[in-house]
Order: sequence, then C-alpha cells, then structure tokens
Amino acid sequence: MTDADHRTLHNRVLAALGPAIATGEFAPGHVFTLERLERDYGVSRTVAREAVRVLESMRLVLSRPRTGVRVRPVEEWSVFDPQLIRWRLAGPGRTDQLRSLTELRAAVEPPAAAAAARWASAEKRGRLLAINDEMLAAGGAGDLETFLELDIEFHRLILRLSGNEMFAGLSGVVAEVLAGRTAYHLMPHHPRADALRLHTHVAQAVYDGLPKVAEAAMRAIVDEVVEALSRVDGPRNAR
Repeated sequence: MTDADHRTLHNRVLAALGPAIATGEFAPGHVFTLERLERDYGVSRTVAREAVRVLESMRLVLSRPRTGVRVRPVEEWSVFDPQLIRWRLAGPGRTDQLRSLTELRAAVEPPAAAAAARWASAEKRGRLLAINDEMLAAGGAGDLETFLELDIEFHRLILRLSGNEMFAGLSGVVAEVLAGRTAYHLMPHHPRADALRLHTHVAQAVYDGLPKVAEAAMRAIVDEVVEALSRVDGPRNAR
C-alpha cells in the first residue's frame, strides 16, 4: 500500500466516524473497539488506530487498553478545533453551533477591533483598508466566493492586529463561522449594503486610530449576525 492509499483510508474512517460522534450518532459513553473499526470500515489495525489518535487529539474519545475507545462527554471536547466545527456544522445542530460561535465572536471581535485601532502599525491598518475596498468590489459584483475569502481575511486580520495572541488564536474559528454561513445558505445572495458599510466603518476607524468607533462598528456587525440566526429557527427558549 502506498502512503497515498494509507492516507485515503485513514481519511475515509475519520470522515465517517468523526461526524457520527460530533452529531451525536455515537453518544457520550458509547464504546467501540479497534477490531470493530477494522471490520466496519475494512481497514487495517494501523489505519484504525491512527484515526482514533486523531479523534483523541480532538478530545472526542478516550482510548484505553482492554476497555476500548469511549466517546467523551461533550464538555470535554476541543470545541475550537476547526475540523470538529465543520463536522458539527454539517449535522442537525448546525444552527445551535453557528449561534454559539457567533456569540463567541460577539464577545471577542469588538474589543479586538478596539485594540487594533490602538496598537496596529500604519502599514497593517492600510492593509485592512485595502481588503475592505476589495470586499466592496466583490460584493457589488455579486462574487460571493471572492467576497467570502476577503471577509475571512478581514476578520482574521482584525484579530491579529489586536496584538492579543488569544484573540488571534480564534481566527480559525471565525473563518469556520463565516464559511459555514455561506455553505449552508444563511447569507444573502448579495452582501447587504449595511453590512458592507459597517465593515468600512471598522476599517476606517482602525486606520484612524479610533478604538471606540471601531468597537461599536464591529459590535453592530456581529449583533446583526446573532439577530439573523435568531430568525432562522426562533429564540433559544422556543425549541
């Protein structure tokens, strides 16, 4: 077997087993064995073990000799892992996952924008303005693919410009939220004019060194997303 074949089998097991755990098909406490993985997926013990190691690294499972592989409680999962986020977004709890991630954005991105306005260099602030100009052009042309790439770059740059490594460490999470809203058709076909305007306000306020203005504009962006998600399936206490 070539290395490419080995990786393909390994990825195939992960692509089936990971989502099954992430979406609750295999509930916390469920136990399976390497032997069962070999049988169910038609792979070698080595491939099955490597797939389990990846799941262990995400804290989805705990593997112990003679007791098998046990699915961990949800509160122990590495919930910021981008792959886990993708699996959860692909499942029936998609809206809840988007909501919780958007609420995280609401807590982090406004102060990150304020910090960027305080601390970022003039050169990096200028880059944010340039990205915003490209976003306006892509949005006006209805090029959602390019717009999404630029939107992710915009928000990642805000987090990095904050100078806070904890904020910057969430850039992958923010990227998954933005990509997930587009992939599951929770974004308008054309970027909304008010959303584009708010991004411009953020970029300009950061460039001008106005922390309070940058924070307020970013808060308006994420608040709009929270409100949009609440319209998808109603308020949380209604379910």
